Amino acid sequence: MEIRRDPITQSWVVCGQRERLGELGDQCPLDPGVVESTKAILTWPAEGVWQGRVIPHPEALYRVENDPGRAAEGIYDKMGPLGAHEVVIETREHDKKLSQLSDDEIERVLWVWGLRIADLKKDARFKYVSVFKNQGALAGEEWGHAHSEVTATIFVPRRIKYELESAHGWYKDRERCVFCDIVRQEEKQGKRIVDVQGEYFALCPYASRVPFEVWVMHRRHNHLFEQPRPGANRKQLAALLGRVLRRLEKVAPAFHLVVHTSPNTRNKKGELSGYWKTLAEDYHWHIEIMPIVEKRSKSYSIKEVYFNAFLPEQAAEQLRASDPNP
Repeated sequence: MEIRRDPITQSWVVCGQRERLGELGDQCPLDPGVVESTKAILTWPAEGVWQGRVIPHPEALYRVENDPGRAAEGIYDKMGPLGAHEVVIETREHDKKLSQLSDDEIERVLWVWGLRIADLKKDARFKYVSVFKNQGALAGEEWGHAHSEVTATIFVPRRIKYELESAHGWYKDRERCVFCDIVRQEEKQGKRIVDVQGEYFALCPYASRVPFEVWVMHRRHNHLFEQPRPGANRKQLAALLGRVLRRLEKVAPAFHLVVHTSPNTRNKKGELSGYWKTLAEDYHWHIEIMPIVEKRSKSYSIKEVYFNAFLPEQAAEQLRASDPNP
């Protein structure tokens, strides 16, 4: 397996990884009584019966012990799969979704995501740490047991790089954070707001890429998901996220969820150089949720231009009207 770089789009592509999805017979590798055979990276609570657990991914895309092996192949660049790939087991209960957990339990999952991001960023080799969740067969879910994944890479993913460069340009012209501006305008207009809890907002983006796309954002500026601002109430974020997911599950059989946070500031070389100085002022963590509403959709087949048949204002109105209770 190796990672190759597209010289035109600047995106990195993992090549040669053969996916082995699904459970072995009736046995889920994330269930209590089975998963304990794998050494845990983190368990909570630390003592007694675990309610959540972090383990290395059994078919890891990236490994800490690998050699980066950066090399040229003519005009092309490639490297080895150095990094980290972990699985966050969100609950002991096999048939319980993240959306069905209590606010306290969802808050605990958010806390674990932040802990793993912060811990992996201690390794200066890693330029970016991603947290993502694929729920449902259409999203490529690997196991039915509620889980999310954490990856650390020695490159910044293209989508994040675009966000960082755009945020830097906006700040350079206006000396304001573009994400803060979005929250303020959406809060004022209200028509694309799905739900609010304290200082946390869920909204359908103005140029939503797919039907019912939702972003979850904090009104107060912060570029680091893993370092909540003083006074930030993550219980409010947990409550809001749970309601949003329950609403989305009524209109979509599957979704992708990704936490967007700042790159690792321990390494200031290479891809970070262009937007380094104002990173703390211009970037703003947020959670993006991309539902998969249709089995066949141009939104997923033509990535260069997204096609969304559902206006964000209509999506937000329908989600607002939906009962978030189970």
